[in-house]
Amino acid sequence: MIEGGRVLQCEVRREHAGLTVAAFLSARFPYHTPEEWAGFAGEGVVLVNSRRAAPGLVLGEKDIVRYLPAEKPEPRVDTAVTVLYEDRDIIAVNKTGNLPAHPAGKYFRNTLWAVLQNDLGVASPSIINRLDRETSGVTLVAKNPGAAAACRRQFNSRSVTKKYTVFTEGALAGPVRARGYLSRCAGSAVRIKQRFEPAGTEGPEPGREAAWADTEFRPLERRGGVSVVEAVPHTGRMHQIRATLFSLGYPVIGDKIYGPDEEIFLRFLEGRGTAQDAAKLRMGRQALHASELLFRHPSDGRQMAVSAPLPADMLELADHKENL
Repeated sequence: MIEGGRVLQCEVRREHAGLTVAAFLSARFPYHTPEEWAGFAGEGVVLVNSRRAAPGLVLGEKDIVRYLPAEKPEPRVDTAVTVLYEDRDIIAVNKTGNLPAHPAGKYFRNTLWAVLQNDLGVASPSIINRLDRETSGVTLVAKNPGAAAACRRQFNSRSVTKKYTVFTEGALAGPVRARGYLSRCAGSAVRIKQRFEPAGTEGPEPGREAAWADTEFRPLERRGGVSVVEAVPHTGRMHQIRATLFSLGYPVIGDKIYGPDEEIFLRFLEGRGTAQDAAKLRMGRQALHASELLFRHPSDGRQMAVSAPLPADMLELADHKENL
């Protein structure tokens, strides 16, 4: 839970007894790695039963673990999350295009995770399909461990259909099935940037270390040199849609990493963005929206289809033809 704005506290359950502090926190709150949690414990901001805890301390059942990060100002976000569907097991929301899913880096209170707890009354949210901060749209959240496990099994088995609407630079002539490999973009100054390499096979080659990625793209509308595209990823890789479209020659409008100049992203991180950068991007964030999610309900197996309308910023871009 979150108390007083920036205090996270939880009780160790039987199944987690015997884990170290760092291992427990990374399992319970995977938005930080075990190494990062170990670092926080070393800084003295992790307490177990009100005492400072070493990263390797072994936890027992019903121990109380608290994380007290330093109070720091956070960047402004858009917390206007709307509920698309809700019952006792799950809640599906329409996330805005300026809202991190989990606490990380500069963000703790200003996250979807905090909105779910503090504004929507979800005591222990498990965000199933975590969207990037600048990606809007359908986000599925489980309210209890059983529902979370059932939902994750569906995603892991790739039995869920995820549909995205994306605005791209360049006129996509027809449907494309992009199969290939994602790996770190060698030579890029952006550490997290990925490169998509098309493959001549319909499945991954044995022994290949790069991540296999499979995405379908279908043009919905073309306006001059811009395409409105439906993207259906069949695998779930980091930056899969954005990196694949960039490598195919159709970068996402507004994308700071996979757009006209990756230096824009570096300037953005340092707060040195320029008017010229904004003009090149044409939109304040990447024009990528999770438009529909098809899955089976975790409790009774009925087919669910949850959709979210295009957000105002993408509609505004589409309405202003001079921008396209």
